[in-house]
Amino acid sequence: MASKETKEIKTSTGFVCEINPVILDDMELLDALAEAEENALVMTKILNKVLGPQKAALYDHVRAEDGRVPIEAAAKELAEIFVSAGKELKNS
Repeated sequence: MASKETKEIKTSTGFVCEINPVILDDMELLDALAEAEENALVMTKILNKVLGPQKAALYDHVRAEDGRVPIEAAAKELAEIFVSAGKELKNS
């Protein structure tokens, strides 16, 4: 269950995580997002900042039958998490 600071977020595919909406108010995260447009490798840095240890659960959630973690699937989940966390921040 989510604490006072964190909010439980559930994506349309059923991935559940706890996020503190304040994470969006971070210049280093914004820098990483800006850099991601030029360098897709920065996505792992973004996932670490947003999900921390929950990143492994996300990888397991989107893992393909052959064991790969598809980049597009992880990116879609991350986008949904951002949208939900942003709504929570606006409602705070």
